[in-house]
Amino acid sequence: MNKLLLKTIFLVFLFSCTKDENSPLQEFVTGAKIAGVNGIHFGPDGMLYAASVIGSDISVINTETGEIIKRYGIEDGVIGPDDVAFNSKGEFYWTSILTGEVAGFNVEGNKIISGNPGIGVNPITFSDDDRLFVAQCFYDNGVFELDPSGTTEPRIILEELGEFCGLNGMDWGPDGRLYGPRWFNNEIVSLNVDTGELRKEASGLNVPAAVKFNSEGVLHVLDTGAGKVYKVVDNINIEVATISNGLDNLAINADDEIFVSSYSEGSILKVGEDSIEEILPGGISHAGGLSVYKNDIVVADVQSVKAYSTINGLESWNYKNTFRVSPIGANTAVSTFEDYVILTSWVDNTLKIMKPESGEILGSFEGLNVPVSATKFNDSVAVALDGDGTITLFNFETNESTLLASGFKAPTHIINYEDRLLVSDRELGELILVDQEGNKSTLIRGLNSPEGLALRGNSIYVFEGDTGEIKEVINGTINTLGILKPGSRAQSEFQPPSMIFNGLAVHNNFLYVAGEVEKSLFRISLK
Repeated sequence: MNKLLLKTIFLVFLFSCTKDENSPLQEFVTGAKIAGVNGIHFGPDGMLYAASVIGSDISVINTETGEIIKRYGIEDGVIGPDDVAFNSKGEFYWTSILTGEVAGFNVEGNKIISGNPGIGVNPITFSDDDRLFVAQCFYDNGVFELDPSGTTEPRIILEELGEFCGLNGMDWGPDGRLYGPRWFNNEIVSLNVDTGELRKEASGLNVPAAVKFNSEGVLHVLDTGAGKVYKVVDNINIEVATISNGLDNLAINADDEIFVSSYSEGSILKVGEDSIEEILPGGISHAGGLSVYKNDIVVADVQSVKAYSTINGLESWNYKNTFRVSPIGANTAVSTFEDYVILTSWVDNTLKIMKPESGEILGSFEGLNVPVSATKFNDSVAVALDGDGTITLFNFETNESTLLASGFKAPTHIINYEDRLLVSDRELGELILVDQEGNKSTLIRGLNSPEGLALRGNSIYVFEGDTGEIKEVINGTINTLGILKPGSRAQSEFQPPSMIFNGLAVHNNFLYVAGEVEKSLFRISLK
């Protein structure tokens, strides 16, 4: 038998066994089908194309059946797509916000790189005569025209349009102008792409995220801060639908039906004045760090922080983020102490203390050097910083930080271990102890990309990011308890190697496991 075929059969068998009813690893909470939905656009085939930055793929969706009929992923050359658009030939292009690449597939299906204006490239659209335009948002603020073939360098239309964001979800207007929302300025503007001249088209919005025109030339706006869709008629914002926050983009099909995407929930909804229809269900979108709060498992889901009851798996609370606006932020790890939740974000480079009953942020450190995880340690919070390979203490009373230990290659998950700290170093393949004076000692060697950690009695539980294996280390013996799909890798040098690390937590004789790629929460009985 062909060795590749044999390997494929083995892997399929291996992954299917993890979800067999006789497997110790059982799915506890089923999440979304897409790891957070960002830009969406209808193709000439009538299918909805949905980009996912963290999922690093573009899903092709039949909105009549709710079926995902195809996915373009990393193996196809699609890396961290934030938005997607079609030209008149049926070719589609996308932006990669974390790398700056703008690329597409030509009619032959070959990948073409149009250019790289820099990280932060976010919205993308074509003019009626197939000119290609992109803008930056959140990480920079320019607006550019690109040669789709990549033959010539990107042309700068506006080098700096406002602070932090140029334009977000754009569309080409019937008047031959480029339209887009200004995320932080509560307004919609249009742009003459040849002269750079700006014109305000709508104002009085909360956090406008995207615009689209219907077949009659009516401008529609998705306001993610308000959780609403508006249409703009005679300079008046008329409400079309009320949904919720955590929304990303909108698309309008040939029948003028409106669809919206959610980056926090991974859902796609069809909305109207009197109805909201679920096309793709939402839920956990990119399960990261886990922690226990009372009888809940808290999940760092990047654009939301969610909690699920350990009794029945139902959602106890869900605080959704409006990117770079909401106090909660975009978090990749969580831990708990007393009646508080510690939030860690390498996306925002922040460390925060949250009151879980209300979602109120009680304290915050900003400008950290790529924080990956954190835990309460004596009178401070110990943070694993990937940017400088250190464990650093942050004191919320004095607002001071102190270096505790250095020399890590990729410090990933930090937890309390007796009166010390235990840190997984993903690159070294080690679990390292750090005492109160900052002295380091290696507790366990020979692991493959260790990420999430949890403790119970004499057992240390480890999730290996590159293998997907959940391991128990006890009395010098390493046992494999189950296998999930390997976690996603960093898309560029600006993210930690773990990207969204798979967290672990122990509660009431169960080991809870974050299935980042599966977008679900699993558990293993420890009885």
